Amino acid sequence: MISLEEKISRFEKMYTGAITDILDEKGYRNCVLPHDLYPLVPGQRITGIAMPMYGEPSDDTDPNTIYPPLLKMLGDVTPGQVLVSKANDNVAAHLGELSSETAKYRGARGAVIYGGVRDTDYIINLDFPVFSRYTTPNDVLGRWRLVDYNVPIEIEGTTVRPGDFVVGDRDGVVIIPQEITDEVLIEAEAVMNTENLVRKAILAGVHPLDAYNKYGRF
Repeated sequence: MISLEEKISRFEKMYTGAITDILDEKGYRNCVLPHDLYPLVPGQRITGIAMPMYGEPSDDTDPNTIYPPLLKMLGDVTPGQVLVSKANDNVAAHLGELSSETAKYRGARGAVIYGGVRDTDYIINLDFPVFSRYTTPNDVLGRWRLVDYNVPIEIEGTTVRPGDFVVGDRDGVVIIPQEITDEVLIEAEAVMNTENLVRKAILAGVHPLDAYNKYGRF
């Protein structure tokens, strides 16, 4: 088994297209999160183990009921995790600067929020990778509550379970099922090596079809 640190290091060098090609070939065709997720910093990458969570709209304005579940979740973050949130909401910011700073301090490698974020300048300065659908200054108090975390969630047809692997880059965010993460890593690296050979052949004047017939990739 490949260690978490090594997986993170090797996946950081990989583009999501190579990963999804392997997942497609293995029959896992619904592993890419919706294309309306964007990094706060264009080109920013994210890799790590999924810590899924979900919430729902709430008009509760009592901070003693809204904030403790969020703080407990942040206190349970472990090194190497990526927060993956299904907000079920398009009004509030489901991640801010203090939450990001806390998560980073506890070892989180970033967050994927299928919802909103705020305090974006502060988050960017933290160098904490965050993908989200939108930004807004709206706080969750009186608008939203966290329901549960470290449980499986589904975002627009893509299942995210605790322990699945998350890789995000300029093209999007892909979820790799935990049980095949190691083999996907090895096979995707092989694909990238083969694509390099195809590229070299084409740039050396080989006809693209001949290069494809020789290497089986394009």
